[in-house]
Amino acid sequence: MDVLTRNNVRLAGPAGAPPMMLAHGFGCDQGMWRYVVPQLAESFRVILFDHTGAGGSDASAFDVVRHGSLDGYATDVVEILDALELGPVTFVGHSVSAMIGVLAAIARPDLVDRLVLVGPSPRYVDDGEYRGGFSQAEIAELLETMDANYLGWSAVVAPVIMGVPDRPELGEELVTSFCGQDPAIARHFARTTFLSDNRADLPRLTRPALVVQCRDDAIAPQAVGRYVAAHIPRSELVILDAVGHCPNLSAPDELVATMRRYLAG
Repeated sequence: MDVLTRNNVRLAGPAGAPPMMLAHGFGCDQGMWRYVVPQLAESFRVILFDHTGAGGSDASAFDVVRHGSLDGYATDVVEILDALELGPVTFVGHSVSAMIGVLAAIARPDLVDRLVLVGPSPRYVDDGEYRGGFSQAEIAELLETMDANYLGWSAVVAPVIMGVPDRPELGEELVTSFCGQDPAIARHFARTTFLSDNRADLPRLTRPALVVQCRDDAIAPQAVGRYVAAHIPRSELVILDAVGHCPNLSAPDELVATMRRYLAG
């Protein structure tokens, strides 16, 4: 299967401009970047894609073994970049895609120039002094509820993830995105996401990175962003004056301005 078809790859912006890949988080697709793409496409060749099993990707390419770890998704990213042959990219990863980008950059540093990690978390479960934001019991309950009633789980959890109750239309949009995915694939990706532990990978990243954290995020609290920035050798941390886990939707102008300042440096 053609890699670009498999992951529904789309390009925006002028040919020959510096390439930038935007990678969406769990339960989403490339449409989650629509508020930032018009601004970024003014000066970048923007690469959009859907993770295998999400959005307009070919769900038949989803493999429970390959996609049973974030390394499998990182391999997909590498294959897309190899196929495009646009040179080293600025990789922008939201949520779980932040760690997917870290893994891709470790495996193939020649393909990644810099990274922008939006709401990253190397481990969602608390572990000793490390505070990931959730106890083991909370994650177990989350996954059990998802298994029992995925659509009901989506309706409850999506607005919490979005974190902007004064803009209910954004929470409803995320519900629609969650519910539009194959429940079996979504449940598998959820386990891969919420049970992952990539803390040991952070010091292995040789490419520079910007860590972007919202001041109030129920999924990746500030402590997690500070941990990520402290353990990536060449990193900067910016706390957006925004709430929720999806600033690409709830605070797109602030996110783009932060990225531009970093990339201009």
